[in-house]
Amino acid sequence: MTTATEQLHPPTLEPGDYTKYKIILGTLGVVVPVLVAVLFYYKNIFRIEGAGHYLRMLPAVNALLNSLTALALLVGFYFIRQKNVVAHRAAMLTAFGLGGLFLLSYVAYHSQVESTHYLGTGALRYVYFVLLLTHISLAAVTVGLVLFTLYFALTGQYTKHQRIARWTFPIWLYVSVTGVIVYFMIAPYYPAA
Repeated sequence: MTTATEQLHPPTLEPGDYTKYKIILGTLGVVVPVLVAVLFYYKNIFRIEGAGHYLRMLPAVNALLNSLTALALLVGFYFIRQKNVVAHRAAMLTAFGLGGLFLLSYVAYHSQVESTHYLGTGALRYVYFVLLLTHISLAAVTVGLVLFTLYFALTGQYTKHQRIARWTFPIWLYVSVTGVIVYFMIAPYYPAA
């Protein structure tokens, strides 16, 4: 028996071999954060001479992309509460695209530019590091959550989509918002261009 949502919005992906998709998405959910960590910690291997100078504006771009992602997530949440599935899908695909652009920009910057250290003192220093730690930890988890949430939507598994989206939405929103906060807290310490 199909629901009204399934009748109005059939799956985008064919149900042929869902196991193959799950393996690919599970692998990506692990590999992407690991690759980001490798690029971050072994940046000297991948460094292109002189590229850092041209990439110095990317932290501001990343903050903008995080802001727009958070906005798209909130718009998508609003639309699904209004039962406007088409607008919800558009907003969430926009958030996914912005998240992808953010990831590319983040990797480009951190693979080419030396890390900036937070130099604030007092209570704000602790706030910064708590936000940064939770932001980074949850960002790694978010990759897999987002991929599987999208997968369940595209394959028409709406019950599973709703179940995982209850976790994905607040975590992804938190990661997006804290990314912007962390940027504004560390921005005064970026080297002058």
